[in-house]
Amino acid sequence: MRRFLIGAALAAGAFAVVAPAEAQQRLRFAHVYETNEPYHTEALWAAEEIGKRTNNRYRMEVFPASALGNEPAINEGLTLGTIDMIYTGVAFAGSRFRPIAISNAPFIFRDYDHWLAYRDSDLFKELATGYDRATGHRILALTYYGARHATANKAINRPEDMRGMKLRVPQAPLYMMFARSVGANATPIAFAEVYLALQNGTVDGQENPLPTIQAKKFYEVQSHIALTGHITESLVTIASGALWRRLSAADRAVFEEVWREAANRATYAIRISEETLPVWFEQQGKTVVRPDRAAFRAAAQPLHNDTQAGAGWTREQYDRLQALGARSN
Repeated sequence: MRRFLIGAALAAGAFAVVAPAEAQQRLRFAHVYETNEPYHTEALWAAEEIGKRTNNRYRMEVFPASALGNEPAINEGLTLGTIDMIYTGVAFAGSRFRPIAISNAPFIFRDYDHWLAYRDSDLFKELATGYDRATGHRILALTYYGARHATANKAINRPEDMRGMKLRVPQAPLYMMFARSVGANATPIAFAEVYLALQNGTVDGQENPLPTIQAKKFYEVQSHIALTGHITESLVTIASGALWRRLSAADRAVFEEVWREAANRATYAIRISEETLPVWFEQQGKTVVRPDRAAFRAAAQPLHNDTQAGAGWTREQYDRLQALGARSN
């Protein structure tokens, strides 16, 4: 009997030693961006930081470049439980809770400082909470993706220069608002397939921030870059409901803190990059066009609250967004 008790005690001791390693949870983080973009490098940093700050109880593997699917697929993966966390554009998050996509309307922001005011506002917090309630998931941070610009094999100076153009847009309804405002034929194509579509003429052009145009090498198959700056794009970092529910309060605080830090780091890197890239593109032999942005803004603003054009927010939410950071006379 004594021998049995000693054996049982030894077994229990062995289990106590092994248990922490076995308790480590492996998490899957997915996004559609390239490995050289700040979104990916900061996701790697965040994964490492979460490990450090939780005594290595979580091991997060980051899957870039649509490795686990395109934007609609990785959003669905959160609900299916096949993916634990993602970056996704707010327009895609808007497919589950339409008001969160308000920041993707063309020319809804005056400038970068207006976007910063929104990121830090009670309005964004309320919209993020609305998304959380609608989906059961949890938005942890908002990251600056950059001002979106149009590329083509011709100069684009005014909205009418895009009339009838086959314009690749992401596979989310709100991107149609910009295409509609300029009379372009919106052509939804998965992000991973855009280069080939431009190369073989399936579409005439596309629109993305300058760092993305560089990272995805779209400039190789387009001769002109028009600095339309029509959408100030954002990404949300989302944890699945299944993951969030099983985290302790202390671990939730760690995840929120780390992903906010990662968002700030990526935001800064993208902002610096897009300020220097016009000269870089010109050095590559590309024609950088500085169009009449006032004309583009005038074409887009009448659609801001048009539900048929994709608007899914209230007038009160729209007015609060416009009032953020506004200077009083």
